[in-house]
Amino acid sequence: MPRKISPFIREQVRQRAAVLCEYCHTDEHWQLVPFTLDHILPTSEGGDDTLENLALACFHCNRHKSDKQSVFDADTQNVIPLFNPRRMLWAEHFIWSADGLRVLPQSDIGHVTIKWLELNRERVQRIRQDDIAINRHPPLADPRESS
Repeated sequence: MPRKISPFIREQVRQRAAVLCEYCHTDEHWQLVPFTLDHILPTSEGGDDTLENLALACFHCNRHKSDKQSVFDADTQNVIPLFNPRRMLWAEHFIWSADGLRVLPQSDIGHVTIKWLELNRERVQRIRQDDIAINRHPPLADPRESS
């Protein structure tokens, strides 16, 4: 049975995230499906429903992250943690490409998170291209690669 998180906590999570998916930085305002709450530490591993353990996530990011906290990186042959929005800053691990279509890694954590969550899949790049054309992507506060 799904856990019931209070509307108050849900709204606090949304406001803290500035209504952006805390992984891919997609803006919830322009999505057909409301974003979900991700348990950073899964409830199956003792995670709770506190603000410190919840992140706003689009459906795709939440589904791909699932119960993972770290993944094996074939490139480095190491287990590397996925991005944790409560303990890490997005701008330290990711940057937008100069054209705004792709999220680029700035660290091993960024690399595995982009790969595992499929942040640059073809469909989302087409959506970003349309959003760029009407000035609603990328988020203004996010770092962007120099052109």
